[in-house]
Amino acid sequence: MLDNMAVPYGVFVLRVALGVMFLAHAGLKIFVFTLPGTVGFFESIGLPGIMAYATIFAELVGGVALLLGLFTRQVAVALIPLLAGTILFVHGANGWAFANEGGGWEYPAFLIAALVAQSLLGNGAFSLRSPRNQRREALA
Repeated sequence: MLDNMAVPYGVFVLRVALGVMFLAHAGLKIFVFTLPGTVGFFESIGLPGIMAYATIFAELVGGVALLLGLFTRQVAVALIPLLAGTILFVHGANGWAFANEGGGWEYPAFLIAALVAQSLLGNGAFSLRSPRNQRREALA
């Protein structure tokens, strides 16, 4: 049985965790690997270097939107291809366990599942959402 009073707070925790994770990964690419290093990595796996900038932008904007609870469902769905790309181009060949050399695909797959759940659950508590969305969620 769902505790309808607690559900919005659980959704909030998931939304914030995902937002922080995407911001942390953008920060890793910018501050640790550096922009030229990230571009070089993307090119080394056969992707155009411009995709590095697009990925960082998506992680930054998506992370902030999730933290604030803006367009939560849409942002969660839009970020799924990013993680699918990490499985396809980076981690997929390394096996299941993320502890494997080069990192396996379990962590990106889990994050995809979390994004799917977030897209189904919506904003949760403490979100900056439009009054229209608030009315629609109140009716649901």
